[in-house]
Parts: sequence; structure tokens; C-alpha cells
Amino acid sequence: MTDPRASSRETARYGFEAFDCAPALRLEAHERVSSLHIEGLNRRAEKLEALVEKLEKRLWLAVYGVVAVVLAQAVQSVLGAVPLVGLP
Repeated sequence: MTDPRASSRETARYGFEAFDCAPALRLEAHERVSSLHIEGLNRRAEKLEALVEKLEKRLWLAVYGVVAVVLAQAVQSVLGAVPLVGLP
């Protein structure tokens, strides 16, 4: 029986089988855990970016709403100040 992990590794010297030792196994496990951790962080960062994008859209909508109210009040005050010309 051959180890499936051994087929992906290269033997250091011809004639000797590849073998697993405790430090190498710990290193591989640490690499797997680190890659899973990084993938999780990337997913969370993507979710945060999506939330920030939604918040930015809402903020701009609020800004446009405030500007529209200010302009409407300005137009209303200008129309109230202009005398009606042409009415008998």
C-alpha cells in the first residue's frame, strides 16, 4: 500500500521512500489551518465590503433627500416672494 500523500511529494534521494515525521505533519496541519483561517477572513471581508456598499447607497440617498428638501424650500420661498404679474 502506498500513501496517497507520498505520491505528491518528491523523494529527496533515489532509493529512499518518503516518510512523514511529526514536525512535517505539524507544519502541514498548521498550513491547512492557516489557509482555512485566511479563507474565512476573506469571506468576512467580502461581507463587510457589501455591507459598506449598502450603507454608502443609503447615505447618498439621505444626502439627496436633504438637498431636495432644501431646494424645495428655496423654490417655495422664491415663489412666495415674487408678485403675481398680469392678474387684473
